[in-house]
Amino acid sequence: MSRRSALLPLIASLFALYIIWGSTYFVIRVGVESWPPMMMAGLRFLTAGIILFAFLRWRGAPLPDRRALINAAIVGVLLLSVGNGLVTVAEHQNVPSGIAAVMVATVPLFAMCFSACFGIKTRLIEWAGIGIGLVGIILLNSAGHLAGNPWGAALILIASLSWAFGSVWGSRVSLPQGLMAGAIEMLTAGVVLLLCSQLNGERLTAMPTTAGWVALAYLIVMGSMVAISAYMYLIRSVTPAVATSYAYVNPVVAVLLGVGFAGETLSSREWLALGVIIFAVVLVTLGKSLFPAKDSASVTQSCDKA
Repeated sequence: MSRRSALLPLIASLFALYIIWGSTYFVIRVGVESWPPMMMAGLRFLTAGIILFAFLRWRGAPLPDRRALINAAIVGVLLLSVGNGLVTVAEHQNVPSGIAAVMVATVPLFAMCFSACFGIKTRLIEWAGIGIGLVGIILLNSAGHLAGNPWGAALILIASLSWAFGSVWGSRVSLPQGLMAGAIEMLTAGVVLLLCSQLNGERLTAMPTTAGWVALAYLIVMGSMVAISAYMYLIRSVTPAVATSYAYVNPVVAVLLGVGFAGETLSSREWLALGVIIFAVVLVTLGKSLFPAKDSASVTQSCDKA
């Protein structure tokens, strides 16, 4: 019973990351048909942040100190305001949800590059994964949807870089304990995105449809509160390779949903790019497990930190 009770949260958390996070790209696509993109993203994170913050305070969670609060706010801007916000804008600019997910799958590749800049040793197998991933990015942008939409491609590239840098930098600074970090990040991101929405002149020209409201509710509850909580659980409970394995599952889920329910199509080159990028991410995230280092333990420890 103890093994089963420990296994159920793990399975539920992996399901949340694999399926729920993978489905958010399709749900964003549905939502931006009714909502201005930055307004929808801002409402998503502000509402989720308020609910989570209130729940944690009700459970007695302490307020973070000033430094941790500022660090969490910066991480929230990098990951959610820029990272997720620009993906939402790109989908509003008619980038298919599946293509957006494939592009975002490159985050672990960029994160490995930023880790090297922070002095963390990177093995040859991981650099090989980064090189293969760059080939996949070139393939994805050389034909099909992104070739005809360079603005959308640039937005998702900036979003991926911001998410990767925010993830690496955030792992090296003090943050609030537990889920309070996520609550602060979402609160900050929601305020920033709604401010940008106002400055950009976004307005609701008509009341959102039922599908638009359902999409927003799904993103608030499932895409933000549930999925983020699951990710926070996994990074404390399993190896980094397992916790980050969503990076090569999410694009597959997103592509299948986009093709099956939104009528999206992928060219043969885009399907090839999907396979190349997923293979590259597998090398970066699992390379050190599949091909363990034969040299000193210090190198192994450095790779594990990456």
